[in-house]
Amino acid sequence: MKKRDTLLALLALGAAPFAAKAQPAGKIPRVGVLWHDASAEAEGAYFNGLIEGFRNLGYIDGRNIILEHRFPNEVPERFASMAAELVAAKVDVLVGVGASASQYVKDATATIPTVFMYVPDPVRSKLVESLGRPGGNTTGLTNSGADLTALRLQFLKELVPGLSRAALLVNPNSQISRLYIQQAQAAAAKLRFTVQPYEARSLDELKMAFDAMAKARVQAVYAPPEGLFYQGRELIAKLALERRLPLCVWVKEVLLAGALMSYGPDQVAISRRTAVFVDRILKGAKPADLPVEQPTKFEFLINASTAQALGVKIPQTLLLRVDELIK
Repeated sequence: MKKRDTLLALLALGAAPFAAKAQPAGKIPRVGVLWHDASAEAEGAYFNGLIEGFRNLGYIDGRNIILEHRFPNEVPERFASMAAELVAAKVDVLVGVGASASQYVKDATATIPTVFMYVPDPVRSKLVESLGRPGGNTTGLTNSGADLTALRLQFLKELVPGLSRAALLVNPNSQISRLYIQQAQAAAAKLRFTVQPYEARSLDELKMAFDAMAKARVQAVYAPPEGLFYQGRELIAKLALERRLPLCVWVKEVLLAGALMSYGPDQVAISRRTAVFVDRILKGAKPADLPVEQPTKFEFLINASTAQALGVKIPQTLLLRVDELIK
């Protein structure tokens, strides 16, 4: 897998000077991107990563490519209307960022080639027929791998001695939430503790969810990959710390907001890599023939400052496994 990724990257970089020539003479390719947050600034490193990925391939927005960005701010109706806007704009390729955006993009068109990124299970989400042969007009990059949920909960149990009751934060507006519940409850059963879902459809509902967790006396909380929870990462970390709940998340950018631990792939690298998929499609590749790319490297991170604030002692077994102890 790593050798293949390296080869594809080298080929893409080698073809960079000719990126615009795949289109008919005089035609500048248009790429629509449906994000999930409210702005480019809110998307932060992921927005910059995608732009950098295009730049690495020789694409400059407004010169030899036009990037049409839409920011729905995690509002379901805006996801739908903005996906329709991009289709109406007759873009050459559509990109969906995250599970919700990718589903709306998929539903908006069956003909425009689409690329997703940060989708945990594109097969179960029915975005593709299989990882190896996506079929249809959609392919992309997943941010998940085998047993990620189980490993996150295992690390969380090691960090919280005597863990018997944990909370799972879910957004019922997102179809992928059902998968998160199934995965977490199955993994927790093997680890001999229980997981109870707590719902938040918006940032305004997060406090109610955490109040309910505190009332139920759960001992820790897991926030899975979800656009809303990325958007509210600072608030979630604050609410967890106020209630002295160890918080497990899925990626470094959310950990830095104040969570206790994270385990997951480098999502900035995934955003850069997404540009390679778009480039190949602009040069004639069909999404149906482009295998979905899965991450091969994962980071286990612990926030030492949060551990100290919670009074959590990091066991030696985890100190030996952690990739970075963030202070």
